[in-house]
This record gives sequence, structure tokens and C-alpha cells, in this order.
Amino acid sequence: MIGDKLNNNGRGYLRQAAEYLALRRDLTVLLVVILFIGLGEEIWGKFLPKYLEALGAGAIVIGLFGTLKDLLDAVYQYPGGMISDRLGNRAALVVFNLLAAFGYVIYLISPNWQGIFVGTLFVTAWSSLSLPATFSIIGDSLPKNKRAMGFAVQSIIRRVPMVIGPPIGGALIAASGIHNGVRIGMAVSVVTAFASIIFQRRCYTKSDAPKSDTAKTKQSVFSLFRELDGGLKRLLWADILARFAEGVPKQFIVLYALNILHATPGQFGALTALSMAVSIAVYIPIARMADRSSNRNQYIALTFLFFALTPLFIVISHGMLMLTVAFIVLGLREIAEPTRKATIVDLANDDRRGTDVGVYYMIRQLAVVPCGLIGGFLWNMNPTAPFWVAFVVGIVGASAFWALSRR
Repeated sequence: MIGDKLNNNGRGYLRQAAEYLALRRDLTVLLVVILFIGLGEEIWGKFLPKYLEALGAGAIVIGLFGTLKDLLDAVYQYPGGMISDRLGNRAALVVFNLLAAFGYVIYLISPNWQGIFVGTLFVTAWSSLSLPATFSIIGDSLPKNKRAMGFAVQSIIRRVPMVIGPPIGGALIAASGIHNGVRIGMAVSVVTAFASIIFQRRCYTKSDAPKSDTAKTKQSVFSLFRELDGGLKRLLWADILARFAEGVPKQFIVLYALNILHATPGQFGALTALSMAVSIAVYIPIARMADRSSNRNQYIALTFLFFALTPLFIVISHGMLMLTVAFIVLGLREIAEPTRKATIVDLANDDRRGTDVGVYYMIRQLAVVPCGLIGGFLWNMNPTAPFWVAFVVGIVGASAFWALSRR
């Protein structure tokens, strides 16, 4: 009797926790897959610019690599949304996962930086093509007053590997060198990618239905953009400026830390883990407040402010103490990221949610495609230049969004 009561109490607590965290079956499966893939990618992902440098790539090529990733992020969003709406989210996620696994194999066997560029065409399928499907699953599974929490949990699961992976990657590189250390991490990615495919095939008992005929109506991107909610368009413009502030110095943060400030790979991995831990710590309380708030924009404006401050704090760092503070600020820029995503889902058309999300992200990413290349040119001029330019643009975007949100 006592054992049964304890079991019932345990199940009751689990149900309460699941309800508080807005967990549903489809969302839970998605979170496990995100965890699998992230654990592999984060071992080597932050060190990829340094790996490209070791393969003979110069600053312009590294910047071009960042531009390629931004371009793929852009052009994959819209077809990703269309495929998700037409095939159903579950089937689409399996397809995108398979493409990413193929890309990891190309990474692993490539002897030069050109092969990394080819592999990126497939690796980006998971992070970009799958994004609209991820938004749709959360939007379909949860009511409006739970969506910020749903995105908070999803963001936490995405960043748990970011806490664990970089220190492991730094240790592997310190022990085996940049070539072997990164390739060991890529081998782990191949294994976790195929494991996640098997997991999805077993846990998805049936495919979800495609969206209604509205999603199948052929419309141009321009007409779909014109039909977006006005609030979603205003969010988009501010988001573009914030991502510019992120994208220009993004590929050069690791180079600035290792080459200019002479941090070790292990220290950089630990700092990256610290920034992710900060993000994780603030997700749930901020999402809880945002779900209860009548004005989410105040939280989103705070996120954009930290996007602007991150490059400033990095460029004024002259030692590990200030660099540590900079990475804490980097973690805080995610403070209301789940809230921003929930707002996008709320303002998207219910009948074509994946398509609307794809249009939003395609336009945002197209606007920041040149960032990596701009960063490369600025880096060649002066290693501090990408960070100062990013700070100025970020402040403009944050200020504009704050002014509009108050109105």
C-alpha cells in the first residue's frame, strides 16, 4: 500500500512537472532528437573556424564560410517550411536528419577546407530546414499561454550540449591536436545523427497530417511576406539588425580569443560552456513571466540589447577576467529568445505556420548573408573592427525596437 502510494505520488509529481514545462509527446520526441544531434555537433562546432585555418583557409575564406552558412540558413527556411506543411512535421524532420548525417560523413572524410564547404550544404539541413517544423510542432502542441515555456524548454535542451560539448572538444584538441580532435567529434556526430533517426522512426507511431490546402496554395515569397502580421514585420526588422551584430564577428570570436588574447582551446571551451549555462539559467523564469505578461516586447527588447553589448564586451577584453564577463553577456543575449519565438508562432497564420515561419527566417537570414564576408574584410583591416561595427549596428536595432514597442 505504501509502495503504491509512493508510486502514485511520484507519477503525480511527474505529471505536474510535465504540465509546468509544457511537455507533450511530439515535443518530447523532438527534444530528445535535438539533444542527440547537439551532443555530437557541439564537440567540434565552435572550433570549426580554427579547423578551417588549420586546413589552410585564410581570414577571407573563413569569413566566406560564415557567409555560406548564413546563405544556406536563408534559402533553406522557406522550402523547409513548405516541406513541413506538405509532408507533415514528423516525416520532414526524419528527412532533414538524414541529410545532416550525410553531411557529417563528408566533413569526416574531407582532407581540405573545400570539402567542409560541400558538407555544409547538407549539415545545415538540420539547423535550417528543420526550424519551421520545430516551430510548428510547438505551435500545434501548445496553447498560446504555454508557448514561451515550450520554446524555453526546447532552448534549454539545445544548449545542454553547448555546455558539455565545447569543453570536451577543447580537451580532445589539447590531447590530439586540432585535426584529430575535431575529426573525433565529427565521428561522434555521425553516430548520434543515425541514432536520432532510429529513435524517431520508433517513437513516431504514425505521420501527422499535412496542413490544409491553404498551405499548398502556390504563392510567391513576396506575396506571403505582404500577408504577414504587421507586428511580425516590425519584429523582423529589429531581428535583422540584431543578427547583423551577431554575424559580423561570429566566425572570429574563437580567433580573437585564441590568437589575440592567447586563451587556450580548453579555456575557450569552458567559456562557451559558461555562456550556455547562463542562457539555461534564465530561460524558464523569463519564459514564465513572458507567458503571464500582456507585453512580451519588453523582454524581446532586452534580448536585442544584449546582442549589441556582446561584441563590445569582447573587444574591450584584455585578459581572461574580462573575457569571462563578455561570455556571461553572450549568454544573457538569449534571455528572451523563447519569448521571441513564441511571438513569431502567435503572429503566424495557423493554416500555414511552417510556411510563415520559413518566410520570416528566410528574409532574416538573406539580410545577414554578407556578414561573414564583411567580418573577414574587417578582420584583415584590424582584428577589433568586426566587433566595433557589430556593436554600433546592434545598438541601433535595439533602440529602434524599444522605441516601437513602447509606442
